[in-house]
Amino acid sequence: MIETPLTGLVLSGGGARAAYQVGVLRAIARLRRDALGARSRVMSPFGVIVGTSAGAINAAALACHADRFEASVEVIAKVWANFSADQVYRADALGMISSGARWLTMLSAGWVIARWRRARPRSLLDNEPLAELLARMVPLERLPLMLAQRQLHALAVTASSYTTGEHYTFYSAAVPIEPWQRSQRVAQATRLTVNHLLASSAIPFVFPATRLEDAASGGWFGDGSMRQTAPLSPAIHLGAQRLLIIGAGRMYEPGQRRVIDTGYPSLAQIAGHAMSSIFLDALAVDIERMRRINRTLALLPEYALADTPLRPLEALVISPSQRIDDIASRHVQNLPPAVRALLRGVGVGGTGASARGSALASYLLFEAPFTRELIALGEADTLARSDEVLSFFGWRRPRARPGEGPAIDIELP
Repeated sequence: MIETPLTGLVLSGGGARAAYQVGVLRAIARLRRDALGARSRVMSPFGVIVGTSAGAINAAALACHADRFEASVEVIAKVWANFSADQVYRADALGMISSGARWLTMLSAGWVIARWRRARPRSLLDNEPLAELLARMVPLERLPLMLAQRQLHALAVTASSYTTGEHYTFYSAAVPIEPWQRSQRVAQATRLTVNHLLASSAIPFVFPATRLEDAASGGWFGDGSMRQTAPLSPAIHLGAQRLLIIGAGRMYEPGQRRVIDTGYPSLAQIAGHAMSSIFLDALAVDIERMRRINRTLALLPEYALADTPLRPLEALVISPSQRIDDIASRHVQNLPPAVRALLRGVGVGGTGASARGSALASYLLFEAPFTRELIALGEADTLARSDEVLSFFGWRRPRARPGEGPAIDIELP
Protein backbone atom coordinates (compact mmCIF):
# COMPACT_ATOMS: atom_id res chain seq x y z
CA MET A 1 0.00 0.00 0.00
CA ILE A 2 0.99 3.63 -0.44
CA GLU A 3 3.36 4.99 2.18
CA THR A 4 2.71 8.20 4.09
CA PRO A 5 3.51 10.99 3.75
CA LEU A 6 2.65 10.73 0.08
CA THR A 7 5.98 10.80 -1.74
CA GLY A 8 6.28 11.96 -5.33
CA LEU A 9 8.98 10.93 -7.79
CA VAL A 10 9.83 13.42 -10.54
CA LEU A 11 11.85 12.04 -13.46
CA SER A 12 13.11 14.60 -15.97
CA GLY A 13 13.78 14.20 -19.67
CA GLY A 14 17.04 13.86 -21.52
CA GLY A 15 17.00 10.98 -23.99
CA ALA A 16 19.79 8.50 -23.25
CA ARG A 17 20.82 10.61 -20.25
CA ALA A 18 17.85 9.09 -18.40
CA ALA A 19 20.03 6.03 -17.72
CA TYR A 20 21.32 8.06 -14.75
CA GLN A 21 17.86 7.83 -13.17
CA VAL A 22 18.10 4.05 -13.20
CA GLY A 23 21.31 4.11 -11.17
CA VAL A 24 19.70 6.41 -8.59
CA LEU A 25 16.68 4.12 -8.31
CA ARG A 26 18.88 1.04 -7.93
CA ALA A 27 20.76 2.66 -5.06
CA ILE A 28 17.50 3.70 -3.39
CA ALA A 29 16.16 0.16 -3.74
CA ARG A 30 19.30 -1.20 -2.04
CA LEU A 31 19.22 1.35 0.76
CA ARG A 32 15.57 0.55 1.33
CA ARG A 33 16.14 -3.19 1.29
CA ASP A 34 18.81 -2.87 3.97
CA ALA A 35 16.57 -0.65 6.07
CA LEU A 36 13.24 -2.49 5.66
CA GLY A 37 14.20 -6.02 4.73
CA ALA A 38 11.82 -8.17 2.70
CA ARG A 39 9.03 -5.56 2.80
CA SER A 40 11.00 -3.36 0.43
CA ARG A 41 10.73 -5.89 -2.37
CA VAL A 42 6.98 -5.36 -2.79
CA MET A 43 6.14 -1.92 -1.45
CA SER A 44 6.79 1.12 -3.61
CA PRO A 45 8.06 4.19 -1.80
CA PHE A 46 6.43 6.45 -4.40
CA GLY A 47 2.71 7.12 -4.42
CA VAL A 48 2.87 9.75 -7.16
CA ILE A 49 5.14 9.28 -10.17
CA VAL A 50 5.61 11.97 -12.80
CA GLY A 51 7.82 11.63 -15.86
CA THR A 52 8.83 13.67 -18.85
CA SER A 53 10.37 12.47 -22.12
CA ALA A 54 12.60 9.43 -21.45
CA GLY A 55 11.74 9.96 -17.77
CA ALA A 56 8.10 9.29 -18.69
CA ILE A 57 9.09 5.83 -19.92
CA ASN A 58 10.92 5.04 -16.67
CA ALA A 59 8.02 6.50 -14.67
CA ALA A 60 5.41 4.39 -16.43
CA ALA A 61 7.49 1.22 -16.09
CA LEU A 62 7.79 1.81 -12.32
CA ALA A 63 4.10 2.65 -11.95
CA CYS A 64 2.92 -0.48 -13.76
CA HIS A 65 4.91 -2.58 -11.27
CA ALA A 66 4.15 -0.53 -8.16
CA ASP A 67 3.42 -3.77 -6.29
CA ARG A 68 6.99 -5.03 -6.79
CA PHE A 69 9.27 -2.05 -6.61
CA GLU A 70 12.66 -3.72 -6.38
CA ALA A 71 11.94 -6.18 -9.18
CA SER A 72 10.69 -3.39 -11.43
CA VAL A 73 13.86 -1.36 -10.87
CA GLU A 74 15.97 -4.35 -11.87
CA VAL A 75 13.90 -4.95 -15.01
CA ILE A 76 14.34 -1.32 -16.05
CA ALA A 77 18.06 -1.49 -15.21
CA LYS A 78 18.48 -4.60 -17.35
CA VAL A 79 16.97 -2.81 -20.35
CA TRP A 80 19.11 0.31 -19.92
CA ALA A 81 22.31 -1.62 -19.19
CA ASN A 82 21.97 -3.63 -22.39
CA PHE A 83 20.74 -0.88 -24.69
CA SER A 84 21.59 -0.52 -28.35
CA ALA A 85 20.47 2.38 -30.50
CA ASP A 86 18.50 0.15 -32.86
CA GLN A 87 16.09 -0.59 -29.99
CA VAL A 88 15.07 3.09 -30.04
CA TYR A 89 15.49 4.27 -33.63
CA ARG A 90 16.48 2.86 -36.98
CA ALA A 91 20.26 2.99 -36.92
CA ASP A 92 21.00 1.06 -40.10
CA ALA A 93 22.20 2.72 -43.32
CA LEU A 94 18.80 2.32 -45.01
CA GLY A 95 17.08 3.91 -42.01
CA MET A 96 19.48 6.83 -42.10
CA ILE A 97 18.90 7.33 -45.83
CA SER A 98 15.11 7.26 -45.46
CA SER A 99 15.03 9.75 -42.58
CA GLY A 100 18.20 11.59 -41.52
CA ALA A 101 19.95 11.87 -44.86
CA ARG A 102 16.79 13.10 -46.57
CA TRP A 103 16.20 15.64 -43.78
CA LEU A 104 19.75 16.98 -44.05
CA THR A 105 19.43 17.09 -47.85
CA MET A 106 16.43 19.34 -47.46
CA LEU A 107 18.47 21.65 -45.24
CA SER A 108 21.38 21.82 -47.66
CA ALA A 109 19.69 21.57 -51.07
CA GLY A 110 16.68 23.64 -50.20
CA TRP A 111 12.94 23.22 -49.91
CA VAL A 112 12.46 23.74 -53.64
CA ILE A 113 13.96 20.33 -54.35
CA ALA A 114 11.97 18.82 -51.49
CA ARG A 115 8.72 20.20 -52.88
CA TRP A 116 9.60 19.03 -56.37
CA ARG A 117 10.15 15.52 -55.05
CA ARG A 118 7.22 15.84 -52.65
CA ALA A 119 9.54 14.56 -49.93
CA ARG A 120 8.30 15.30 -46.45
CA PRO A 121 10.57 13.62 -43.92
CA ARG A 122 9.14 14.17 -40.48
CA SER A 123 12.25 13.90 -38.36
CA LEU A 124 15.97 13.28 -38.27
CA LEU A 125 15.48 9.71 -36.99
CA ASP A 126 12.77 7.05 -37.23
CA ASN A 127 11.80 5.86 -33.72
CA GLU A 128 9.51 3.04 -34.83
CA PRO A 129 11.56 0.44 -32.87
CA LEU A 130 10.82 2.34 -29.64
CA ALA A 131 7.11 1.49 -29.87
CA GLU A 132 7.98 -2.23 -29.90
CA LEU A 133 10.31 -1.82 -26.91
CA LEU A 134 7.67 0.05 -24.91
CA ALA A 135 5.10 -2.66 -25.55
CA ARG A 136 7.46 -5.13 -23.85
CA MET A 137 8.95 -2.87 -21.18
CA VAL A 138 5.85 -1.02 -19.97
CA PRO A 139 2.77 -3.21 -19.35
CA LEU A 140 0.28 -0.35 -19.18
CA GLU A 141 -2.57 -2.84 -18.89
CA ARG A 142 -1.47 -3.32 -15.25
CA LEU A 143 -1.82 0.37 -14.37
CA PRO A 144 -5.59 0.32 -13.61
CA LEU A 145 -5.00 -2.61 -11.24
CA MET A 146 -2.19 -0.77 -9.42
CA LEU A 147 -4.48 2.23 -8.96
CA ALA A 148 -7.47 0.12 -7.89
CA GLN A 149 -5.37 -1.73 -5.29
CA ARG A 150 -4.00 1.60 -3.98
CA GLN A 151 -0.48 0.47 -4.76
CA LEU A 152 -0.20 3.79 -6.57
CA HIS A 153 -1.96 7.12 -6.13
CA ALA A 154 -1.26 8.64 -9.56
CA LEU A 155 0.93 8.50 -12.65
CA ALA A 156 1.42 11.46 -14.97
CA VAL A 157 3.37 12.01 -18.17
CA THR A 158 3.81 15.31 -19.96
CA ALA A 159 3.79 16.27 -23.62
CA SER A 160 3.78 19.46 -25.66
CA SER A 161 1.08 20.14 -28.25
CA TYR A 162 2.33 21.37 -31.61
CA THR A 163 -1.31 21.90 -32.52
CA THR A 164 -2.34 24.29 -29.72
CA GLY A 165 1.05 25.38 -28.34
CA GLU A 166 0.06 24.25 -24.84
CA HIS A 167 1.89 21.97 -22.43
CA TYR A 168 -0.18 18.96 -21.35
CA THR A 169 -0.04 16.75 -18.29
CA PHE A 170 -1.87 13.47 -18.93
CA TYR A 171 -2.61 11.56 -15.74
CA SER A 172 -4.36 8.51 -14.28
CA ALA A 173 -5.26 8.49 -10.58
CA ALA A 174 -6.71 6.12 -7.99
CA VAL A 175 -9.35 8.68 -6.99
CA PRO A 176 -10.86 11.50 -9.07
CA ILE A 177 -8.57 14.55 -9.16
CA GLU A 178 -9.90 17.78 -10.59
CA PRO A 179 -7.83 18.81 -13.64
CA TRP A 180 -5.92 22.05 -13.22
CA GLN A 181 -5.14 24.72 -15.77
CA ARG A 182 -2.50 27.41 -15.71
CA SER A 183 -1.14 29.76 -18.35
CA GLN A 184 -0.23 27.57 -21.36
CA ARG A 185 -0.49 24.46 -19.14
CA VAL A 186 -3.34 21.96 -19.25
CA ALA A 187 -3.97 18.82 -17.19
CA GLN A 188 -6.18 16.01 -18.42
CA ALA A 189 -7.24 12.76 -16.78
CA THR A 190 -7.06 9.88 -19.24
CA ARG A 191 -6.16 6.23 -19.70
CA LEU A 192 -2.45 6.35 -20.51
CA THR A 193 -1.21 4.46 -23.57
CA VAL A 194 2.04 3.78 -25.40
CA ASN A 195 1.23 6.75 -27.65
CA HIS A 196 1.41 9.08 -24.66
CA LEU A 197 4.91 7.78 -23.93
CA LEU A 198 5.95 8.14 -27.57
CA ALA A 199 4.63 11.71 -27.60
CA SER A 200 6.35 12.62 -24.33
CA SER A 201 9.70 11.27 -25.56
CA ALA A 202 9.59 12.68 -29.10
CA ILE A 203 12.76 14.80 -28.96
CA PRO A 204 12.11 17.86 -31.17
CA PHE A 205 13.45 17.53 -34.73
CA VAL A 206 15.03 14.19 -33.83
CA PHE A 207 11.90 12.01 -33.46
CA PRO A 208 8.52 12.43 -35.18
CA ALA A 209 5.50 13.93 -33.46
CA THR A 210 2.74 11.60 -32.23
CA ARG A 211 -0.98 12.04 -32.77
CA LEU A 212 -3.08 11.97 -29.59
CA GLU A 213 -6.86 12.01 -29.90
CA ASP A 214 -7.71 12.21 -26.19
CA ALA A 215 -6.39 15.76 -25.77
CA ALA A 216 -9.04 18.45 -25.43
CA SER A 217 -9.03 19.06 -29.18
CA GLY A 218 -6.73 16.29 -30.38
CA GLY A 219 -3.56 17.04 -32.25
CA TRP A 220 0.13 16.38 -32.71
CA PHE A 221 2.41 16.20 -29.69
CA GLY A 222 6.13 16.26 -29.06
CA ASP A 223 8.59 16.02 -26.20
CA GLY A 224 7.20 16.94 -22.79
CA SER A 225 10.28 18.97 -21.92
CA MET A 226 9.29 21.65 -24.41
CA ARG A 227 7.46 24.61 -22.83
CA GLN A 228 7.59 22.86 -19.46
CA THR A 229 7.84 25.90 -17.22
CA ALA A 230 6.98 24.14 -13.94
CA PRO A 231 8.20 20.50 -13.91
CA LEU A 232 7.36 20.03 -10.21
CA SER A 233 3.80 21.28 -10.53
CA PRO A 234 2.08 18.02 -11.67
CA ALA A 235 3.36 16.02 -8.70
CA ILE A 236 2.16 18.70 -6.29
CA HIS A 237 -1.26 18.97 -7.95
CA LEU A 238 -1.60 15.18 -7.73
CA GLY A 239 -1.13 15.31 -3.96
CA ALA A 240 2.56 14.65 -3.31
CA GLN A 241 3.66 15.95 0.08
CA ARG A 242 7.39 15.53 -0.53
CA LEU A 243 9.40 15.04 -3.69
CA LEU A 244 12.38 13.03 -4.84
CA ILE A 245 13.64 14.80 -7.97
CA ILE A 246 16.14 13.15 -10.29
CA GLY A 247 17.79 15.41 -12.86
CA ALA A 248 19.66 14.56 -16.04
CA GLY A 249 22.29 17.30 -15.83
CA ARG A 250 24.42 19.02 -13.21
CA MET A 251 22.30 21.47 -11.25
CA TYR A 252 25.24 23.61 -10.24
CA GLU A 253 28.51 24.16 -12.07
CA PRO A 254 31.81 24.80 -10.27
CA GLY A 255 32.71 28.45 -9.72
CA GLN A 256 35.34 28.50 -12.45
CA ARG A 257 33.75 29.00 -15.85
CA ARG A 258 34.48 26.50 -18.57
CA VAL A 259 35.36 28.19 -21.86
CA ILE A 260 35.74 26.09 -25.01
CA ASP A 261 36.31 28.16 -28.13
CA THR A 262 36.77 26.09 -31.28
CA GLY A 263 35.66 28.80 -33.67
CA TYR A 264 32.21 29.37 -35.10
CA PRO A 265 29.75 26.91 -33.46
CA SER A 266 28.67 23.95 -35.55
CA LEU A 267 25.05 22.95 -36.01
CA ALA A 268 25.67 20.18 -33.46
CA GLN A 269 26.91 22.67 -30.85
CA ILE A 270 23.93 24.93 -31.39
CA ALA A 271 21.54 21.96 -31.27
CA GLY A 272 23.18 20.66 -28.07
CA HIS A 273 22.85 24.10 -26.49
CA ALA A 274 19.17 24.21 -27.47
CA MET A 275 18.61 20.70 -26.11
CA SER A 276 20.13 21.68 -22.77
CA SER A 277 17.77 24.63 -22.62
CA ILE A 278 14.79 22.38 -23.33
CA PHE A 279 15.71 19.45 -21.09
CA LEU A 280 17.73 20.87 -18.21
CA ASP A 281 17.06 24.54 -17.50
CA ALA A 282 13.36 24.46 -16.54
CA LEU A 283 13.89 21.87 -13.80
CA ALA A 284 16.76 23.81 -12.23
CA VAL A 285 14.72 27.02 -12.28
CA ASP A 286 11.67 25.33 -10.74
CA ILE A 287 13.78 23.82 -7.95
CA GLU A 288 15.22 27.25 -7.19
CA ARG A 289 11.67 28.65 -7.12
CA MET A 290 10.57 25.93 -4.69
CA ARG A 291 13.49 26.58 -2.36
CA ARG A 292 12.87 30.32 -2.44
CA ILE A 293 9.22 29.78 -1.48
CA ASN A 294 10.28 27.42 1.32
CA ARG A 295 12.67 30.06 2.69
CA THR A 296 9.97 32.72 2.53
CA LEU A 297 7.42 30.52 4.32
CA ALA A 298 9.96 29.75 7.04
CA LEU A 299 10.04 33.47 7.88
CA LEU A 300 6.27 33.75 8.34
CA PRO A 301 4.67 33.52 11.80
CA GLU A 302 2.10 30.77 12.45
CA TYR A 303 -0.93 33.04 12.04
CA ALA A 304 0.31 34.22 8.65
CA LEU A 305 0.87 30.64 7.49
CA ALA A 306 -2.73 29.86 8.40
CA ASP A 307 -3.91 32.54 5.95
CA THR A 308 -2.07 31.15 2.92
CA PRO A 309 -2.64 27.90 1.00
CA LEU A 310 1.13 27.60 0.48
CA ARG A 311 3.01 25.01 2.50
CA PRO A 312 6.72 24.17 2.67
CA LEU A 313 7.62 21.28 0.40
CA GLU A 314 10.28 18.81 1.46
CA ALA A 315 12.39 17.74 -1.50
CA LEU A 316 15.52 15.76 -2.20
CA VAL A 317 17.29 16.52 -5.48
CA ILE A 318 19.77 14.06 -6.97
CA SER A 319 21.59 15.00 -10.16
CA PRO A 320 24.84 13.99 -11.88
CA SER A 321 28.06 14.99 -10.14
CA GLN A 322 29.90 14.83 -13.46
CA ARG A 323 29.26 16.51 -16.79
CA ILE A 324 27.33 14.06 -18.93
CA ASP A 325 28.60 15.85 -22.05
CA ASP A 326 32.15 14.80 -21.08
CA ILE A 327 31.05 11.21 -20.53
CA ALA A 328 29.31 11.20 -23.91
CA SER A 329 32.46 12.42 -25.65
CA ARG A 330 34.16 9.17 -24.61
CA HIS A 331 31.40 7.05 -26.12
CA VAL A 332 30.47 8.66 -29.44
CA GLN A 333 32.44 5.92 -31.19
CA ASN A 334 30.00 3.36 -29.74
CA LEU A 335 27.19 4.68 -31.94
CA PRO A 336 26.41 2.67 -35.10
CA PRO A 337 28.50 3.78 -38.12
CA ALA A 338 25.51 5.22 -39.97
CA VAL A 339 24.55 7.35 -36.96
CA ARG A 340 28.13 8.55 -36.48
CA ALA A 341 28.26 9.55 -40.13
CA LEU A 342 25.01 11.45 -39.79
CA LEU A 343 26.22 13.29 -36.67
CA ARG A 344 29.57 14.10 -38.28
CA GLY A 345 27.56 15.86 -40.95
CA VAL A 346 26.26 18.34 -38.36
CA GLY A 347 29.57 18.77 -36.51
CA VAL A 348 29.88 15.99 -33.91
CA GLY A 349 33.47 14.79 -33.66
CA GLY A 350 36.67 14.53 -31.66
CA THR A 351 37.24 13.09 -28.20
CA GLY A 352 38.20 14.37 -24.78
CA ALA A 353 39.10 18.06 -24.58
CA SER A 354 38.77 18.43 -28.36
CA ALA A 355 35.29 16.88 -28.52
CA ARG A 356 32.68 18.82 -30.48
CA GLY A 357 28.93 18.40 -30.29
CA SER A 358 28.98 15.74 -27.56
CA ALA A 359 26.02 17.42 -25.85
CA LEU A 360 23.82 16.56 -28.84
CA ALA A 361 25.24 13.04 -29.02
CA SER A 362 24.47 12.46 -25.32
CA TYR A 363 20.73 12.47 -26.03
CA LEU A 364 21.06 9.79 -28.73
CA LEU A 365 23.68 7.51 -27.14
CA PHE A 366 21.40 4.57 -26.40
CA GLU A 367 24.42 2.27 -26.27
CA ALA A 368 25.37 0.00 -23.37
CA PRO A 369 28.87 1.41 -22.65
CA PHE A 370 27.41 4.91 -22.19
CA THR A 371 24.23 3.91 -20.34
CA ARG A 372 26.16 1.60 -18.00
CA GLU A 373 28.54 4.39 -17.05
CA LEU A 374 25.56 6.65 -16.28
CA ILE A 375 23.89 3.91 -14.21
CA ALA A 376 27.10 3.50 -12.21
CA LEU A 377 27.32 7.28 -11.71
CA GLY A 378 23.71 7.43 -10.51
CA GLU A 379 24.37 4.68 -7.99
CA ALA A 380 27.59 6.25 -6.74
CA ASP A 381 26.06 9.73 -6.41
CA THR A 382 23.13 8.36 -4.43
CA LEU A 383 25.15 6.14 -2.13
CA ALA A 384 27.48 9.06 -1.43
CA ARG A 385 24.43 10.82 -0.03
CA SER A 386 22.94 7.80 1.72
CA ASP A 387 22.42 9.65 5.00
CA GLU A 388 20.30 12.26 3.22
CA VAL A 389 18.29 9.57 1.42
CA LEU A 390 17.63 7.62 4.62
CA SER A 391 16.63 10.78 6.45
CA PHE A 392 14.33 11.90 3.64
CA PHE A 393 12.40 8.63 3.63
CA GLY A 394 12.61 8.10 7.39
CA TRP A 395 14.49 4.83 7.06
CA ARG A 396 17.04 3.67 9.62
CA ARG A 397 20.55 2.69 8.67
CA PRO A 398 21.12 -0.95 9.68
CA ARG A 399 23.96 -1.69 12.04
CA ALA A 400 26.75 -3.72 10.50
CA ARG A 401 27.60 -6.92 12.34
CA PRO A 402 31.16 -7.42 13.55
CA GLY A 403 33.40 -8.51 10.71
CA GLU A 404 30.93 -7.47 8.01
CA GLY A 405 31.86 -5.12 5.21
CA PRO A 406 29.67 -2.37 3.84
CA ALA A 407 25.97 -3.25 3.53
CA ILE A 408 25.84 -1.96 -0.06
CA ASP A 409 28.26 -2.22 -2.93
CA ILE A 410 28.11 -0.81 -6.42
CA GLU A 411 27.88 -3.10 -9.40
CA LEU A 412 26.60 -2.91 -12.93
CA PRO A 413 23.78 -5.16 -14.06
